[in-house]
Amino acid sequence: MFNQLRNIDTAFKHIRFFSIVIIISNLILCCYVIYSCLHSIGDAQKKVYVIANSKLLEATATSREAFLGIEVKDHVKTFHYNFYTLAPDELVIQKNITRALYLADVSAKDEYDNLKESGYYSSVIAANISQELITDSVAVNLDKSPYQFVFFGRLKIIRSTSILTRSIITTGNIRMTTPSDNNVHGMLIEKWAIIENKDLTTQKR
Repeated sequence: MFNQLRNIDTAFKHIRFFSIVIIISNLILCCYVIYSCLHSIGDAQKKVYVIANSKLLEATATSREAFLGIEVKDHVKTFHYNFYTLAPDELVIQKNITRALYLADVSAKDEYDNLKESGYYSSVIAANISQELITDSVAVNLDKSPYQFVFFGRLKIIRSTSILTRSIITTGNIRMTTPSDNNVHGMLIEKWAIIENKDLTTQKR
């Protein structure tokens, strides 16, 4: 009888021990599952997805400094493209120039005013001239702000009888500003100056 009671007590202790182990294991498992879920949700919230050309792409967050050179070069290219790419249409010219002037200070506005007063844009419209800017390269010094740049490009001036190619070299500084719809990089070109604007080749059409 005594042995039977002792066996029952031992069995009860074993059951209690295993029950405690199972409960603790379940608690640990639950905590791990909750932690994993919260961590996965946090990672998912940090991800940004962009739709481009009907494709869903994942964007990775990083510091702006890592791609500052690329942004500066794109800003400079965009400004020059809008400023120099013209068509024999007053509305197209005004639209491109307006886009360009949002990206630069008064130095670009002064150059535009000089060209306008000299009748340059009127002659483009009257002679049905098209201009196409080709960017060769952009050199940027990121050692200190404002960042200095030098733009190298070629301007194709397409007339009814010929195509004139000109060399375009400009320089200026980049100052950081606040991004906006008209200036997505939040940069402003200052002290813009044309170093070279000379004929290279003339091709008959």
